[in-house]
Amino acid sequence: MAPGVRLFGLIAAMLALQDIWDSLVDDCTKGIPAGTGLPLCDIGGQGWRLLAGDTPLPAAVLRQSAIEHNVDWMRRFTGLTGMVLCPHGKTSMSPQLFDRQLEAGAWGMTAATVSHLHVYRRFGVQRILLANQLVDPAGIRFVLSELTRDPGFDFYCLVDSVATVAMLHDAAAKSGCPRPIQLLVEIGQAGGRTGARSVQQAIEVARAVHAAAPHLALRGVEGFEGVLEAAEPAETLARIEKMLGDMAAVAVGCDAEGLFADGPVIVSAGGSQYYDLPPSLARRLGMSRETLLVLRSGCYITHDSSWFSEYAKAIAQRMPAVGELGEGLRPAIEVWAYVQSLPEPGLAIVTMGKRDASFDVHLPTPLKWHRDNMAAPAALAGHQVLKLNDQHAYVALPDDSPLAVGDRICFGIAHPCTTFDRWPVMMVVDDDYRVVDAIRTFF
Repeated sequence: MAPGVRLFGLIAAMLALQDIWDSLVDDCTKGIPAGTGLPLCDIGGQGWRLLAGDTPLPAAVLRQSAIEHNVDWMRRFTGLTGMVLCPHGKTSMSPQLFDRQLEAGAWGMTAATVSHLHVYRRFGVQRILLANQLVDPAGIRFVLSELTRDPGFDFYCLVDSVATVAMLHDAAAKSGCPRPIQLLVEIGQAGGRTGARSVQQAIEVARAVHAAAPHLALRGVEGFEGVLEAAEPAETLARIEKMLGDMAAVAVGCDAEGLFADGPVIVSAGGSQYYDLPPSLARRLGMSRETLLVLRSGCYITHDSSWFSEYAKAIAQRMPAVGELGEGLRPAIEVWAYVQSLPEPGLAIVTMGKRDASFDVHLPTPLKWHRDNMAAPAALAGHQVLKLNDQHAYVALPDDSPLAVGDRICFGIAHPCTTFDRWPVMMVVDDDYRVVDAIRTFF
């Protein structure tokens, strides 16, 4: 990318982000105090304190120190492993967080849908990996128009069939776009999601892409291991090992036939669950040309308090070298709510529900509690969320529970993606729970 093009892209991104900072936030937005009407950029200057009752609860907040720690930790992890990071933006769909990730050295941003592409481009993301098949005619037209309009736009997407290759070739040839759509052949497994089901099928797709030049360009090979989980961890690892082996075989085969277009060969795998495994691909490839290993983890930026935390422990066991990086990822998302009723012994009803926190993997985890006369929150052991309604949580209490009506409870979450999408604005807090910033999300 030419320096002038890169500078133009940076200026456009800054101007677009300024639109977010200037956007009005008022008390029709969940979690915002009554009577508020101000630009998003002014929220951090209001002196609001979450634990002083200045903001309504429930509120999902991001802990600033944890975000900064996680961004730096992943930067050091990719340096340790020799990968580059292309974070999956679907986790937060927050251009402000995208900007923080790119500022820390991310190679680009990963997207999943055409709608994601619209948001990314609106806010100036210049390199996008669409980790999906591009078959939507409107989406294909959008990509081709962006490639034509902006010479600095670096776009990649996946392909797993000759039929999709033909569709993309036909659209690109008719569009007059001066640059090719860059494609990665996706490797799948029987019973999995998308992706070619065999090495031979994948190479046939790669040959079709190569034959479709100059409108299409084969740039690499991709796989996603997160959909290969089995009942037993050993079987899961065996499935992932097979996928990685197939990816290596396809990459080597395509290299031998000269199917890849100019530039480094991109080999991409690794979500937020098994991001320690893709580096092993480097030992298998033996390519004749430069190879770029691209990691697509998205949830690392906030981590969580249960699901991904367990995966992180397994990663540390499989890859002891991560110990060199010091403390691992920290949970950065918390959802705070009030105890509103103690209707019977052993049960609290809390002002948080399905509209406020993820529940698709695990129910939220009570972590700590706070009362107005306490200097700081205290740990909350032995409490468990039994179920959620839309706006209520049922929390089982131990016999020695300290909770009273009006107390605040902090919940940790699992699966950040499905907590972010419940909050159009999320406040950012320091370690004393003073509101210091806010982000917007675009789901």
